[in-house]
Amino acid sequence: MLLQEPILIGKLTVENRLVMPPMQTNKTERGHVTEELVDYYRDRAVRSRPGIIITEHSCISESGRAAEGQLSLAADELIEEHRRLTDAIREGGSKSFVQLNHAGSNGIGDAVSASAVSIPVKKLTKRPRALAQEEIRQIEEQFAAAALRAVRAGYDGVEIHCAHAYLLNQFYSPMTNKREDDYGGSLENRLRITLETVALVRQAVGGQIPIAVRLGGADYLPGGSKEEDAVRACMLLEAAGVDLLDLSGGMCFFMRPGHLEAGYFSSMSEKVKAAVSVPVLLTGGVHKIGDAEALLQNGKADLIGVGRALLKDAAWGASLLRG
Repeated sequence: MLLQEPILIGKLTVENRLVMPPMQTNKTERGHVTEELVDYYRDRAVRSRPGIIITEHSCISESGRAAEGQLSLAADELIEEHRRLTDAIREGGSKSFVQLNHAGSNGIGDAVSASAVSIPVKKLTKRPRALAQEEIRQIEEQFAAAALRAVRAGYDGVEIHCAHAYLLNQFYSPMTNKREDDYGGSLENRLRITLETVALVRQAVGGQIPIAVRLGGADYLPGGSKEEDAVRACMLLEAAGVDLLDLSGGMCFFMRPGHLEAGYFSSMSEKVKAAVSVPVLLTGGVHKIGDAEALLQNGKADLIGVGRALLKDAAWGASLLRG
């Protein structure tokens, strides 16, 4: 069974190919780690033992906060809180990745974005202002500082969030990026902030820690990014040193319009997998072990993320452990 086989992510060996992707739990206290949150992650690590657990997104700065209850890695004093999470996940034998995020205009912090363009599917959000280039550099440095805190907290890997209409995805998508400088226009320019962030994160964490990018590769909306853009973007990310490509939606968030089948982003992940040599993670609509295995066997991805099923049932992956 492919799902049970180990896989190498950068220099990190992962026990199996089941991944628990990041999902907001609302179990924090004003964004701080609580005992309930620690128990939640420990329970899923012990009872299902996914190869990787990616904890719910953590903000890199207070101005980039997505929600009041969002976890934070914006300050050094939060390192020990996160160590409680990594220790709990390690108890079950899973590897832990942190997902780092800046919400941009899709949050409760400063309404900033690539351009003064609101997120197309959230018409009630206030019109953001476009970031200046010096501000872009500051945000990239905040990602790197948060990544270093994550390593000090014991995380095995770092994931940079460039999906679901958050800030880096707002630069990537032509629907929200109308810039005419080095950060707008071509795909390479729209991806520039993410590529520069990857470089700074690598400098901060060193060569042993794997770096993942969750890419909202296609918007699946008129005028948005397409699957072919995702292929090119992932090739650039691989060349920049990214060790794991975690594919999801862009301005359509984590759902694909008109699709509910298991692995509904698989047409994108299959194309990306054929173009890169680093592992590809596919998440979306997987509720059965058999569906996860079939997606692997059919070459749609190298790892499978199971979100809602694990959110509802901590022992969802127990049958995988039993073989």
